[in-house]
Amino acid sequence: MEKLIVVAGTNASGKSGLGIELALKYGAEIVSADSRQVFEGLDLGSGKVTKEEMKGVPHHLLDVAKPNDFFSLKDFQQLAYDAIDDIIVREKQPFLVGGTGLYVNAVVDGYNLSEAEPEPELRKSVEAKSLGELREIVSTKAPEAYANMDPYNKRRLERAAEKLLMGYPLQQESIKKYDTLLLGVTWDREVLYKRIEERLDRRFEEGMIKEVEDLRRNGATDDFLYKLGLEYRYILLYLQGKYNSFDEFRDELFKEIRHLAKEQMTWFRKRKDIHWLNMAGDPFDEAVKLIDKFLNN
Repeated sequence: MEKLIVVAGTNASGKSGLGIELALKYGAEIVSADSRQVFEGLDLGSGKVTKEEMKGVPHHLLDVAKPNDFFSLKDFQQLAYDAIDDIIVREKQPFLVGGTGLYVNAVVDGYNLSEAEPEPELRKSVEAKSLGELREIVSTKAPEAYANMDPYNKRRLERAAEKLLMGYPLQQESIKKYDTLLLGVTWDREVLYKRIEERLDRRFEEGMIKEVEDLRRNGATDDFLYKLGLEYRYILLYLQGKYNSFDEFRDELFKEIRHLAKEQMTWFRKRKDIHWLNMAGDPFDEAVKLIDKFLNN
């Protein structure tokens, strides 16, 4: 199998920057594995790297969908396969970099995803259900799959519930497509929380609230923004006047991002094949040694 290098980790861990530095060393190209960075205009809130930050490294699967578009796990997997295979054909090294665990697993493990054409009435019914109701449907009908899901991602739970109610399995037997090396990026909890807070405040200064205002002005629906979760959901609620003050809103968002980071770690720790880099040491050098050994085997 062709070789794929994965850099995965939590919010604000520095995985994107490390991925770029490693890609520069290996003449590689990066395929993003982030469920919000696929959408145009979702930049600051999703942590999308800028052209300057890319340092000339080609990036794939950024801005491949419009706001309000339906973009499924199968859509991502197919686009990721296409991008990775194209990189390999051009004799470059592909890197998969991101923090959406389901996206990473779909490519690394080769999920065999079933086709399910949407039924408008069923979809409307499912989307009207609460987070608790969706969890109940998915955990009852597909407990093993539910154990590997983010229980706070309403959009993903809706799609899973919809498939299950239509009688489709969430996934069939996986067919691994690539030989993969997985590198994990995170920090001790207190250090990570400080990084999250600093990044959140920096994004506010850079105009993250205006980004959401512009998205709404340009046609992104409130329903779309709400389902994205985290920054987009809470900024939407703030703009709708649901908070008494900016500080109240900011503190609740900070708390939810910390919670997500904890959930991400729980997700990634389930994989026993991830090499967790020591970010307090020299993660670049550590990663290079692992990559060199992997590529030369």
